[in-house]
Amino acid sequence: MRSTLLACLLLGFLNAAAAEVSVRDDEGRRVRLAQPAQRIVTLAPHLVETLYAAGAGEQLVGTVEFSTYPEAAKKKTRVGGYSQLDLEAIVALKPDLVIAWASGNAPAIIERLRALGLTVYVSQPNRIDDVAAEIERFAVLAGTSAVGKPAAASFRSRLAALQKRYSARPPVRTFYQIWQQPLMTVGGKQIISNVIRLCGGDNVFGALDALAPTVTVEAVIAANPEAIVASGMSESRPEWLDDWRRWTAMTAVARDNLFFVPPDLIQRHTPRLLDGAERLCQHLETARTRRPR
Repeated sequence: MRSTLLACLLLGFLNAAAAEVSVRDDEGRRVRLAQPAQRIVTLAPHLVETLYAAGAGEQLVGTVEFSTYPEAAKKKTRVGGYSQLDLEAIVALKPDLVIAWASGNAPAIIERLRALGLTVYVSQPNRIDDVAAEIERFAVLAGTSAVGKPAAASFRSRLAALQKRYSARPPVRTFYQIWQQPLMTVGGKQIISNVIRLCGGDNVFGALDALAPTVTVEAVIAANPEAIVASGMSESRPEWLDDWRRWTAMTAVARDNLFFVPPDLIQRHTPRLLDGAERLCQHLETARTRRPR
């Protein structure tokens, strides 16, 4: 009788241990759940994409505005925008996991969510290969590793192929323009700068520490980039990219190296980042073919 009771207790303990999931987030915090998350709220559009890639789209119960990919994400409940969150709406969804964005969600809001008793995972992938690791961690938290592991492996395989093809190519001095007014670019720690390096490019403002620093037209002219790459806010090429044509002495203008990459493909820390990387790499390769012989 006693041995049977001990066996049952041991089995219960093992089952509970097997159900518990645990990972470290990008702030180094240990995030623990008694069982895989069944109700997840994400606080940035790119987090939705990565969650679906990890096979956990069904567990997503709420997200923020502009979470439009994949198509199924459009039907999820909105809890405000990533910079203006509705705490009451988040709590009302009774999530067992909230996934936040370190550089997009205010720290005070993240701490408030924790104070309300919610489990929060903070995401901040700053390198391309961080995306694969995040797919795997989301899958662990959601209990969907059967989908997440192969998705992460596929991402790493594509990344390795791009590295093999482009990383040793002759460098192209590149200015990446996020926006026109104010004139914004990317610093060396921003993931887009990592994409530029992947393609054999050299970010002319890579020495700046800020993720999205503001620069001047004069600074860009002085840097004399060989290629200018812009994204903007929509799927169409921004008209202001052609404003650089007035500076005819700049190498990028003289060689017609003014390129566009859709923002959703390169400004979101998601698996589609490799689609954006492929386009950027092709643009920089075009710039190489336009060099004087």
